[in-house]
Amino acid sequence: MRAAEDALVTRWALEGRSGDEAAVERFVRATRRDVLRYVTHLSGDFQAADDLVQDTYLRALRGLPSFEGRSSARTWLLTIARRTVADRIRANRARPRIAALDDWQTMAEQAQPEVLPGFDEGIVLADLLCALAPARREAFVLTQLLGLPYAQAASVARCPVGTVRSRVARARETLIALVNSAEGTTVRRPGGAEREAAEAGFGASLQVSASTASA
Repeated sequence: MRAAEDALVTRWALEGRSGDEAAVERFVRATRRDVLRYVTHLSGDFQAADDLVQDTYLRALRGLPSFEGRSSARTWLLTIARRTVADRIRANRARPRIAALDDWQTMAEQAQPEVLPGFDEGIVLADLLCALAPARREAFVLTQLLGLPYAQAASVARCPVGTVRSRVARARETLIALVNSAEGTTVRRPGGAEREAAEAGFGASLQVSASTASA
């Protein structure tokens, strides 16, 4: 099912290269939900999610004429989204913060209205995912929330397939432990210096891999 959907999305992207506006619109509609969920969880910045999505599509549409279909259009688009997040992290580190995201839970509720079958993808999931190491969070989101095959997730994350599998396995272990221990408590979301250090390290890895990525 995912392979058939990816083939259709790729066909729309290829048709959009020549200016087929209807194909471009179908391409955007079919991929926007995945892009939103990916940039939201990858960046951890719920307030900026819509801007990141918009920037991703602006870049993608500018680069669409050069898309040759060597990878699926979904993989190509998520790679662009990854570079967009990397640029945002770098820009945020280069300027002082105006305000802390003290009310991040409210923003998370507004940014994530959709619910996964059998799982509340709202505050609880945001809490749990934010407790993961950033690279493991990315691997988990790509494969378990967006449903990408491990090979495609590895292409987006610019790492070996085995690394993705390991990160997902570790993420699962952490999430299970958190769920088992969270009854009657609140999952701790990294903050302050701890979160900034994690973002800095992951941001650097994003930028290195983004600089070697090609459309």
